[in-house]
Amino acid sequence: MSDCDGPDCEQALESLYLFLDREIDSASCEEIQAHIDDCSHCLSAYDLERVVKTLVSRSCAEVAPEPLREKVLYTIRTVQVQVSERRQG
Repeated sequence: MSDCDGPDCEQALESLYLFLDREIDSASCEEIQAHIDDCSHCLSAYDLERVVKTLVSRSCAEVAPEPLREKVLYTIRTVQVQVSERRQG
């Protein structure tokens, strides 16, 4: 495993998010995967972004407690009514 930090690294790191989300063609995925497998610098960046993405995904899956949900909805409705009254007045 090398630590090249050259043009291949630039390309791999620029496409890292697309690669993580599998939003690029399979040929590009294979190229990036091969580069990551051989480059410790890009492997570290990949691992870090993968962990962050996993943590964010877990955090977004939580459901707010019902009292909080009700309070937020009430506040949204109150703001909507105030905006509506200002437009009419």
